[in-house]
Amino acid sequence: MNRENKQIQYEKGYYKNHPCDKTFVCKVCGRTVYPDGAGSGHRNHCPNCLHSLHLDVEPGDRSADCGGIMEPVAVWVRKGGEWAIIHRCRRCGALSSNRIAADDNPFKLMSIAMKPIAQPPFPPERMEEMSAL
Repeated sequence: MNRENKQIQYEKGYYKNHPCDKTFVCKVCGRTVYPDGAGSGHRNHCPNCLHSLHLDVEPGDRSADCGGIMEPVAVWVRKGGEWAIIHRCRRCGALSSNRIAADDNPFKLMSIAMKPIAQPPFPPERMEEMSAL
């Protein structure tokens, strides 16, 4: 790659308009992640463990200096019914939202979605008390 192309690659906002077509090895589970199969041109997390890296301040800007591991902590449903993953940086605590990819692990997605039900912040017996009132 010549010098001009390397500078263009890292210009502000480059990744917003250009596909992320690089293969990478997940820092958490060690799997090789390929860009194809995501259903879009922007692969931003591992489809196996759903972890990511803290690279952006704004989506696609690659300007975060942190570089910490972004852990999937929740899912939410966007307008139109599309699911997205909420990631939290283990190093600095920053939160971000990423669309799910076509090849994401459905069992991992459902596990994250069901966590609040499986581990409520109060004793489940309390619900019986409240419904009796």
